[in-house]
Amino acid sequence: MYADSASTTKMSENVLRGMTPFLIENYANPSSIYRNGREARKALEQSREKIAKILGASAGEIFFTSGGSEADNWAIRGVCNRLKKEGKNHIISSAFEHHAVLHTLQAMEKEGFSVTYLDVYRDGIIKIKDLERAITKSTALVTIMYSNNEIGTIQPIEEIGEVCRENGVIFHTDAVGALSSVKFNLKEQKIDMLSASAHKVHGPKGVGALYIKKGLKILNLIEGGAQERNRRAGTENVAAIVGFGIALEETQKEIDQKNRRLLAMRNRLIDGIMKIEKTILNGHRVKRLPGNINVCFEGIEGESLLLRLDSEGICTSSGSACTSGSLEPSHVLLAIGLSHEIAHGSLRITFDQNNTEKDVDYILDKLPKVVDNLRSMSPIWKTQKLPIQNPF
Repeated sequence: MYADSASTTKMSENVLRGMTPFLIENYANPSSIYRNGREARKALEQSREKIAKILGASAGEIFFTSGGSEADNWAIRGVCNRLKKEGKNHIISSAFEHHAVLHTLQAMEKEGFSVTYLDVYRDGIIKIKDLERAITKSTALVTIMYSNNEIGTIQPIEEIGEVCRENGVIFHTDAVGALSSVKFNLKEQKIDMLSASAHKVHGPKGVGALYIKKGLKILNLIEGGAQERNRRAGTENVAAIVGFGIALEETQKEIDQKNRRLLAMRNRLIDGIMKIEKTILNGHRVKRLPGNINVCFEGIEGESLLLRLDSEGICTSSGSACTSGSLEPSHVLLAIGLSHEIAHGSLRITFDQNNTEKDVDYILDKLPKVVDNLRSMSPIWKTQKLPIQNPF
């Protein structure tokens, strides 16, 4: 039973069907001038137009990348390295961004930039007043993710965009996790750059996009060819780009209805999980993605929890980074104020349109038993003190 859609999603059958002709039949280079090349170019540009329309942008503002991480790197480096020449060497972000952003910012600090990391507090949401106080005359960019990839909290994007616009600061948002659940109108939201990725919306892996507002100057990502209007060289992945367009269109169709169903499932699952003794919900109870549940269990280690759930046929993830070989817990959970001990016992469950009420029933049947069993083997869980549960 798959409950890790925030990690990746199953490719839609319609997406696969739409991609197949450009893998085995019309595999021509879209830069070629003969008919097959022109047809490949046409399909690529149709996908660009489709994605732009969904985001409330124009086709000329959409640039395809290899994924969300590349888009984040390009947005941050492309703008800041250009504006540094004008004395703009300050960047504002949040303390719990995706590592594609955080590691880029850390690298840029070594290159002479200064970075302010806004607090995200216990509910996982920044405060607009903190942002307003952080902006200076040297601020080049504000980069704050639309929704957090671990705890699912949604930031006040339109308010952030308004503050940035009033202060003449460029605003970038990593919207990879929000694409499946949020309606966009980039012009109204005053977003200058937005990162997106296909594999979080039932599309293929290895393709993403960066929205760059018309008129915004940004340094090229890759030199060496005229692709993506001379900004990112390299032969385009036509099949994946076509798949991205189909996937995003499918995901956004009847999105309100899908969100209502996911919201009901999420709330029922949260209510059931919170009945487990010494459990805490991470992030705002309401202002979060409809399919996201992130909790911590006192006295539990995340890796053990994941393995036990896997043995029950449940695929989930943990805020603990132990599964990637690190002894450090999730930086997201530390940023919202959890102790290392509590953060190590986190569980992230993320649903998408393929999940059903039966999945909720199955988790609520198996999870309490797994937690009880792991705690029965832990000599320390009764000695730990859980932080006050948030009221959200």
